[in-house]
Amino acid sequence: MQITKLPLLLLLPITTLVAHESVHSSAILYYENIDFSNSFQKTNGKLMGVGGDIHNNDSEYKFVFEHANTDTKQPPLKEDLTTSKVFLQYGYSYDNGLHLRLNYINVLEDNIAPTVHGAVYGAGLEYTMEKISLGFVQYYTDYKAFDVYQSDLKVEYKTKISDISIKLTGITKYIKLSDYKSNSFSNNAQGEYFTTALKIHSHYQSYHLGGALYLGERAFSIMNDGFKIQHHAMEFDQTYALGVGKSFSNMILRLQYIHQEATELPLSNQGVEVDNLRLILNYRF
Repeated sequence: MQITKLPLLLLLPITTLVAHESVHSSAILYYENIDFSNSFQKTNGKLMGVGGDIHNNDSEYKFVFEHANTDTKQPPLKEDLTTSKVFLQYGYSYDNGLHLRLNYINVLEDNIAPTVHGAVYGAGLEYTMEKISLGFVQYYTDYKAFDVYQSDLKVEYKTKISDISIKLTGITKYIKLSDYKSNSFSNNAQGEYFTTALKIHSHYQSYHLGGALYLGERAFSIMNDGFKIQHHAMEFDQTYALGVGKSFSNMILRLQYIHQEATELPLSNQGVEVDNLRLILNYRF
């Protein structure tokens, strides 16, 4: 399925990852600097995203539009990389603690990778009790040359120590590739991946602190609850993330640092390091 134009009416509702802490309707703007070390293809990149998160009774509508420019090494590549992506999510909360979620992602623009116009469809359920919530999401990614199936299982536990609110999250991701041997872009990938993650988020008065650790290899994965897609042929091994934030009235300002270790699959280039520094501004209304 290809989508090259979006109606302006879609430019309404959303949020993204450690920015995914909103309980009110909100707007989000974020900027990201990406630095690549030991890569045969990329040097550094700049990324911007904008979106909204609209709550209406029991329904929630989210949207993010993301655009990035990345400097590349020429050769082997012929030009710098430009990408644009759109992320959509609809959620519905039932009175019994059950929450339904539908996701859609489209790679609108990519002048280098054959995964351009790739579409992702996701559906999931989450059940929330007093302190614990359980969630499952199934994604299907349709690329022109191959397909990806991803299953996410998430467990969250919330508690409070004195005046500090704490949320612990455990995640497992199972990724299965189909027809990936049919082309040189994904030929060096594995057929299956299994990844686990541990996350912590703490909140004290107007201050936020969070961290995440991902262990286990993954490729062509959906991240951040359906608001990130790794559609280039890179096999990530370890990921470490740290984030801090401060609330100012209706605004939340966050700074995140993410370190990833990876292998560039088409060239079997190991030892690639990717460092992301992300600034997020969230306005609640």
